[in-house]
Amino acid sequence: MISRPRTLLSVAGVVVALGLVLTLVLVLGDDERPQPVPEAGLDSLVTKFTAGLSADQEYRSPKSDERRTAAAGFAAVVDRRGTADFEKLGFSVRDGVDPATGRPYTIAVNEAGGDRAWGMYVIDRSAPPSLVVEVPHPAFDLRTELFGVDLFRRVPGAVLLVAGAHRKAGDGKADVAHEEDSVFHVVATALAGRGLPQVQLHGFHDQNLPATDVVLSSGATVAGDAARRAADRLTADGFAVCRAWEERCKGLEGTTNVQGKMAASDDTVFLHVEMSRTVREAPDRRADVVRALTEADLTKP
Repeated sequence: MISRPRTLLSVAGVVVALGLVLTLVLVLGDDERPQPVPEAGLDSLVTKFTAGLSADQEYRSPKSDERRTAAAGFAAVVDRRGTADFEKLGFSVRDGVDPATGRPYTIAVNEAGGDRAWGMYVIDRSAPPSLVVEVPHPAFDLRTELFGVDLFRRVPGAVLLVAGAHRKAGDGKADVAHEEDSVFHVVATALAGRGLPQVQLHGFHDQNLPATDVVLSSGATVAGDAARRAADRLTADGFAVCRAWEERCKGLEGTTNVQGKMAASDDTVFLHVEMSRTVREAPDRRADVVRALTEADLTKP
């Protein structure tokens, strides 16, 4: 006789509690309900990634079988045929949407803290692959990763390549602009093999070329219309441009760059862009450089 009232009271309490919850849900507007945490923008993801790089970090070059796996794995990611091979190399692969543009992307990032520091690769999914934007020396050529993100955002279908280690790491083996034995070079080669043009972003100290803002070259390739259009657009925006196909640019011509050599052998477009420290430190100048490169339409020959 005693347990029955307690049971009824207990049931009644649950009913009342559920009623309160339902009332709160109906009363609260959408703005007052807990909202999902917004996805970080690509600039935040890339900045966080490059902030962890240093000259004394661990790094090793991928072995020949790992490079073969990287080539097959990245091709599968680009073509949406699976991520397993790339993940075997320690990459995490996921899809996302960049809040700044609303465009979908796929991002692959190397594992943290290990010696397989092999890069970050972002594929814009709003259009077919169109332009390869390369940042081979993050944390060394300061701010070049920001130029890379901005240019990536301006070109639908762009693919962003960011090296996974400081260029001095691994006794210099992490300098992917001068080492063919890297996942970065494997990915660049795979994309150039599809006919995509490459633009590679670098930086130099002001005192190396005091009267110059930007050095443009085609590396080991012959300068074509795309390079000339870029030079003209930058000049029109007030930059002092050294055109490596017309004059000496004090060793900043990029002729030993392995991605440039590969582009020369594949007869594809390669644009090597060196920017002064002053240009890289000024957000308004960064915007001007990115706009000029976009207006040059490097996706055309």
